[in-house]
Order: sequence, then structure tokens, then C-alpha cells
Amino acid sequence: MSMELKGKVIQILPLVTGEGKKGQWKKQEFVVETQAQYPKKVCLSLWGEKVDQYSLAVGDMVNASVDLESREYNGRWFTEARAWKVDKSGNSASSSAPTAPPIGEEPYNSSTSSTDDLPF
Repeated sequence: MSMELKGKVIQILPLVTGEGKKGQWKKQEFVVETQAQYPKKVCLSLWGEKVDQYSLAVGDMVNASVDLESREYNGRWFTEARAWKVDKSGNSASSSAPTAPPIGEEPYNSSTSSTDDLPF
């Protein structure tokens, strides 16, 4: 099952590493708080090279694509929310904001220009 989750990174848990049948592995878990009327906290995990690919920090606003998977172990079920893509939404918002003209320059205003200002 795949879904998207938007929210703010409120905690980054310690990096976990280990040795498996296929070699060394690493997992980074982080907690996201949703921005809904009733915010929820969700612990997500990044595995392998995705840990380095998405360097997260507390306070980052993210949009995470997540796969949910449950596994049975000794008669109990465990569910993991594994993030496979993380977009930092806070970074793109600042680049789309309108920019002010450079200091010392007036913005172009068609109502103040006249045809008498033409150089020819």
C-alpha cells in the first residue's frame, strides 16, 4: 500500500546499522507531525542509500511517499512505514516568492512612463 504524508520533521532517531545476508544495511527513522486540524505523529524509516540521499533535519517540512507493510513474527504483527521518496516542501516555497527589485532601482510602472522618454 502506497500513500503520501505531509508534515514537519519533529525528531530524528539514531541511525541503526547491521549485517545481513546481503551485506551491511542501515536504517534512519524520523518522526513527522502532520499539519491537520488534529495533528498526528508518524514514525517513518529510510533504508540504505536513501539515508544519505535525503539528509533531513528537525524543522524540515516534507512530503513523503510511503509504503506500508506488515509482517508476522512469532504470532505478532509489526507494521513499518518505509519512505521511498522525500521532498522538502519548505525549500521550493521560498524560491517561488516574488522578488523585490534590486536596491536603488525602481520597478517598471507603465503609468509613469511616457513616449517622450524614447531614445529615438
